[in-house]
Amino acid sequence: MTDLRTLPSYADLTPEQFFNEIAPAQKPIVIRGFAKHWPIVQAAKRGEQDFCQYLLQFYNGKKTGMVVAPPAANKRFHYNDDLTGVNFLQGEERIDLFLGRLLELIDRDVYPAISMQNTRLEAVLPGLAQDNPSTYFPDLPPRLWVGNEGIVSAHYDGSDNIACVVAGRRRFLLFPPDQTQNLYPGPINFTPAGAPTTLVDFNQPDHARFPLFKEALKQAYSVELGPGDALFIPMLWWHHIESLEKVNGLMNYWWNGSSAPDAVAPSAIDSLNIALLAMRNTSDKQRQAWRHMFNHYVFQQDINPRSYIPKHQQHILGEIPDDQVAQIQRYFTEKLTR
Repeated sequence: MTDLRTLPSYADLTPEQFFNEIAPAQKPIVIRGFAKHWPIVQAAKRGEQDFCQYLLQFYNGKKTGMVVAPPAANKRFHYNDDLTGVNFLQGEERIDLFLGRLLELIDRDVYPAISMQNTRLEAVLPGLAQDNPSTYFPDLPPRLWVGNEGIVSAHYDGSDNIACVVAGRRRFLLFPPDQTQNLYPGPINFTPAGAPTTLVDFNQPDHARFPLFKEALKQAYSVELGPGDALFIPMLWWHHIESLEKVNGLMNYWWNGSSAPDAVAPSAIDSLNIALLAMRNTSDKQRQAWRHMFNHYVFQQDINPRSYIPKHQQHILGEIPDDQVAQIQRYFTEKLTR
């Protein structure tokens, strides 16, 4: 994979600049040195042992989610060959035992890919987030991901995301949402880790089976991050992640959308599932007709319906207090689950 696009890179970007200018544009950027002063980053720069010891000083003894892929998986956490399951084992383990195993595998020539994923710091590593504060998210707890060399195939999230490398190096490939069909997404409701995932093996792509993948690569962005560097991944942008060291760490923030702490159902991804069910028995012509309705009311490509309807009659099209939004969402959720 050569001649991939490069991302804009910033240093000393203020939170105001990010939230007022960058995030609304919904284009990925790199923020070099986002967390260069964090103690966790400094510990990782001193070495793998120091990084693990730094984490353990906050550990409260509880278990967290882990995954293990055998050497035959070639470091890739994915489906098995016939999509009847996945090619890795998952469960819960103590963090001290996991980190001990991670260090033990450093000198092995053949080894499994192991990863501690999506760990909520306040649950198992209390005080870690406070010791590594972000001016961007003073009140939002980050998630922690730690492992050895591994590959997470391209997928998308239902929230905006800032991913910060705190140990090792990670390579990211990003694709805009308009490349979805060219990336051959797998099942929506059966996924390796909760998000729809490409079926293409990026390191050994089967171009006969997935011919449009070559078109996706023409629109791909590539970046490698080191400790302290961060990447803004907008909602629904596909991202393929490869951990490049025997010990890697990443902390990320999801602050809106389906992964936000205060998210309520139905989310936008829930709505996609509902739309698929609602439209499954319509004809091609009927779907095209509904496409115009969605364009007008949801995507508002040509004209905003609020622009010509009096404010007192806009109802769900207009400004609604948060408590009323939650009430409407609960109504539809209950209606769907009856």
